[in-house]
Amino acid sequence: MILYGLKNCDTCKKARKALEAVGEDITFHDVRADGVTKTQIANWAKAAGWEKLLNKSSTTWRGLSDAEKDGVTEKKALALMAEHPTLIKRPIIENGPTQVFVGWSKDVQEKLLG
Repeated sequence: MILYGLKNCDTCKKARKALEAVGEDITFHDVRADGVTKTQIANWAKAAGWEKLLNKSSTTWRGLSDAEKDGVTEKKALALMAEHPTLIKRPIIENGPTQVFVGWSKDVQEKLLG
């Protein structure tokens, strides 16, 4: 299982701790320090939906110009997330090649923790 996020993100820390507590083998990948590819972002968007993946409540989003935020399409969102990985909602949890979970909501916790 791979957990993508930021090393200082409290939500990512909670998710990692909870998953490790139930015996999951977690590989942590820092999206800022280690980077992510456009292909990874596109695959996550395909699996979970680009609207769910784009974090519009982030500090990075608020710092974008109005021109960058206006009329966001999937293509534009994917390009913005590739340019600014902190726009990706955290954590992203890959459980095998086909399961992608976005965030650490109660729903995600139930699916992963049982």
